[in-house]
Amino acid sequence: MMPKPNTHTVTHDNLLDLVPTGPAWTVDWGEIWSLWPALATLDTCPQDPIHHAEGDVGAHTRLVVEALVADPDWQGLPDVERANLFWAAVLHDVGKPAVTKHEDDGRISSRGHSRVGASIARELLWNAGSPFAWREALCGIIAHHQLPFWLIERPDPGRLAIETSWRCRPDHLCLHAKADALGRICQDQKAILESVSLAALTFQEGDCWEHPFAFANDESRVAFFELEDRDPHYAAHEAFPCTVTVMSGLPGAGKDTWIAKNRTEHPVVSLDAIRDELSVSPTDNQGQVIQGAHERAREHLRAGRDFVWNATNVTRQNRSRVIRLLRDYGARVEIVYLEPGPDQLRRQNRDRPDAVPDAVITHLSKKLEPPQLWEAHEVRLA
Repeated sequence: MMPKPNTHTVTHDNLLDLVPTGPAWTVDWGEIWSLWPALATLDTCPQDPIHHAEGDVGAHTRLVVEALVADPDWQGLPDVERANLFWAAVLHDVGKPAVTKHEDDGRISSRGHSRVGASIARELLWNAGSPFAWREALCGIIAHHQLPFWLIERPDPGRLAIETSWRCRPDHLCLHAKADALGRICQDQKAILESVSLAALTFQEGDCWEHPFAFANDESRVAFFELEDRDPHYAAHEAFPCTVTVMSGLPGAGKDTWIAKNRTEHPVVSLDAIRDELSVSPTDNQGQVIQGAHERAREHLRAGRDFVWNATNVTRQNRSRVIRLLRDYGARVEIVYLEPGPDQLRRQNRDRPDAVPDAVITHLSKKLEPPQLWEAHEVRLA
């Protein structure tokens, strides 16, 4: 859980020091495997032999990393990018032990391991003090690392390529996918590699290979992600009656302090304040609280007033509900995300007059999904 310290002292500098360098490009597996218990569990996690005749997840992970390190394209990357992809490869299947199942037909499945793995990697790297942008780029690779295998089979691969380019960097994603294909023993390895090559071509043809697709403006991007039939090249008109600041962050992250310093003139729709008014505990049913917040938000929206929506909003699903309401009134939406380090978060929460129980923070941290740039007109890390 993100608020709990790691049992091992791992720092971001430790991780950078373990990235292989030329001319030998040697991987120190002893040091790497000793960093986190989550890696050791990979050696006892089975895989379906049809797709992974090489054996357990640990064996596969080592083969993937070795394939990546041997790739001249990886070796030629800038140091920061090379380190990012290296650790993405080390951690890409770290979610498998949590979801691996023996099916009734004798097969072995690990559905959802990419999403779970991204969450685990986020926790490990948060505790290691890795920079936010570096960490989230890595988690984006893990969350979508299987996509190049099946992108071309989707009904609209061009659109999916554009969407993906805002979630992770496609050239790095395909470089990882190539190593992932080479780091296994299976009969369809050649077909997988061909799919990765076709995915790379799709990204290149969509002009989103090394960078996110360039929309005409922020509204064009937001509308594209909202509407399935939206033309990505359409330049939307931008005229907003108001701007709403949507706060996001775990309890104790400092949202109230940020608002007091940066949005002094704005009215605030605060879920915590409404809970206090209604005498509703954070662990009780929140329906009445949410309804009250929406009613107050609509008053500001109808008046065309800028205001702040203050809640944890740590999952994309929760943010999307709020943003949908704001978009119905044509508002410009900015998300402000606060994420102090583990020690600072605990200290700030303890110092609050209404400190949140550790169990609540732990529950929320399990679900944490920091906002991504495509979710609103503007997303900032404060």
